[in-house]
Amino acid sequence: MYPNWLMQRVKMTPNRLALRFKDKSWTFLQLFDEVKDTAGKMKFSGINYGDRIAILSPSNSQLIVAIHACWQLGCEIVLLNERLSDEELTYQIEDAQPILVLTAEVYQDRVSTNKVMTLEKLSEQTSGPYSVEEEWPLNRTVSIMYTSGTSGRPKGVRQTVLNHTTNATASAFNIGIQPDDTWLCAMPIFHISGLSIVIRSVLYGMEVKLYEKFDLVPVVDDLVNGSITRMSVVSVMLDRILRELEKRDVNVSSRMLTMLVGGGPVPSNYLERAIARGIPILQTYGMTETASQTATLAPEDAFRKLGSSGKPLYLSFIRIEGGKKPFDEGEICIRGGHVTPGYIGHYESTSSQEHGWLFTGDIGYFDDEGYLYVVDRRSDLIISGGENIYPAEVENAILQHPMIREAGVCGMDDETWGQVPVAFIVSDVEISISSLQNFLQSKLASYKIPKILHQINEMPRNASNKLLRRELRTWLASKSNK
Repeated sequence: MYPNWLMQRVKMTPNRLALRFKDKSWTFLQLFDEVKDTAGKMKFSGINYGDRIAILSPSNSQLIVAIHACWQLGCEIVLLNERLSDEELTYQIEDAQPILVLTAEVYQDRVSTNKVMTLEKLSEQTSGPYSVEEEWPLNRTVSIMYTSGTSGRPKGVRQTVLNHTTNATASAFNIGIQPDDTWLCAMPIFHISGLSIVIRSVLYGMEVKLYEKFDLVPVVDDLVNGSITRMSVVSVMLDRILRELEKRDVNVSSRMLTMLVGGGPVPSNYLERAIARGIPILQTYGMTETASQTATLAPEDAFRKLGSSGKPLYLSFIRIEGGKKPFDEGEICIRGGHVTPGYIGHYESTSSQEHGWLFTGDIGYFDDEGYLYVVDRRSDLIISGGENIYPAEVENAILQHPMIREAGVCGMDDETWGQVPVAFIVSDVEISISSLQNFLQSKLASYKIPKILHQINEMPRNASNKLLRRELRTWLASKSNK
């Protein structure tokens, strides 16, 4: 058993600042008071211990309170990505089977179920009594996040008390904890990178300065004026921050201790520019199935181990399947208390581990000093602005077009987003990129919609008739070099 996260924190540091959002701030005690009131309203509204609740909301203080309130009632929360199309949202809600969807009023019309209540309506309810648990079982699922599988169907990943606590603890061993820490959170809470900051806040006794979305100018103001000490970003955000710092010709404050960069490799020129501006970069490797980071590169190794994701965190174990010696490439496998116990819905019967190991599908190797290098993110995976795009999911949507017989999708390098999706199709009629994009508008999030379309006579396939996406990437590379 572990202590009730927020209750334990209030016992330890009730008057320490917990959250800032826009012009309002909360101590841990004030946050807990609001959380308890909201939990009482949930109970009065018919939400019971152990229920599964889906939440669709922007990243704001109302969402933070709702998440903690659900946990006080022992509920599982399914965090829904507001950037998804209506069709994608419908799939995830039907797959998760929550007893209720809590949604911000602005998104109410996007939820195609009658089991819905707005957060605004919830705030008007009477607050009823409920019992608070002082201890939580380690194997309790507290959050569920969807991550696309290679089959094209998103998987609902379980994340337990043990998963989150192990990850936060291992991260603390790596970066250290200061009593005056403030973590700027501009990552969406429906991503593991955002939710992990919320959880670290309670476990560490750390203030979170929350942004509804990444807002460049005030974010850079915070970095320069010394009001924050930590931040998590993806490469495209880092580049925008660097451009703004360079435009102002200023460095970040010396109070800035850590900037975690995930969501794909960090270009070497970003690292050089970051160091020049005083940003302590920590490159990371992790995923939804590991409740955030599982390996991290220390700032002092940024140039010496350029391109590395660092070493496994203290409570993590990583091995390379098939790797006998340093530099042998193979599938990255992970073990530890931070690894998900499994999935829900369509993938409930799919095991997340083999003999205790999570097989990530990522290809990598260790060098002769034990530093991890990720060679390919699930070989076919496209990472665009830190968002994962699985070609199979996009192909499935394209093949719903009545005039398209075959489809293949791969990533193309892009200066702004890192990569963007490119589609290849086989069709008996000419189809324009704009008409395809219009067709996909209701089926896919905007970042998943292909930016370029190539019409070809035949898809490259192997003897088993499996699509060879690497051939598409090779063809694309040769075409761009001409």
